[in-house]
Amino acid sequence: MQEHKLFQIFTEKFDKLKSPYMVTGSVASIVYGEPRLTHDIDIVVTIPLPLIEKFQQLFPADEFYCPPIEVLKNEVIRENRGHCNIIHHTSGFKADIYFAGKDNFQHWALENIRVIDFLGEAMPIAPVEYVIIKKLEFYKEGKAQKHINDIISILENSKEIINFDLLNKFLAQFGLAEEWKLCS
Repeated sequence: MQEHKLFQIFTEKFDKLKSPYMVTGSVASIVYGEPRLTHDIDIVVTIPLPLIEKFQQLFPADEFYCPPIEVLKNEVIRENRGHCNIIHHTSGFKADIYFAGKDNFQHWALENIRVIDFLGEAMPIAPVEYVIIKKLEFYKEGKAQKHINDIISILENSKEIINFDLLNKFLAQFGLAEEWKLCS
């Protein structure tokens, strides 16, 4: 199965949910930077608790691994860092789902998504500034060089769309100035 069709397996479900969502992580890095291999898709979504059962029903057990409803409810009500994985049985492709909760930065990003044409399909992508900040946070936590490499690629390929005043504000807000120096 082609990789972009794997992305659609998940994005089509989120389109049906009609809750704000965005694609971020390595897929967003590919959009803003350069192509590379990825084994999953990262999606941030706002799901009110009353919709969590509908969310689970979008991923039937014969096609997907989706956590039990109790787990989903616990994750969706977290104020921040609510998370779950959904796995497509046939392909083994995984979606890391992050519930926005009360995270103001994620809500800002959801309000400022870019809908792009990704291999013939409309896809809501996180703002480039959000992608850079999250990559820096992940680098700070785990020191994985791939995050710095992704940012360098984004800077080389999408510099003209980056709002550097806004990015600098976020760098200061999240204490990422030292990590940012590694990208220049």
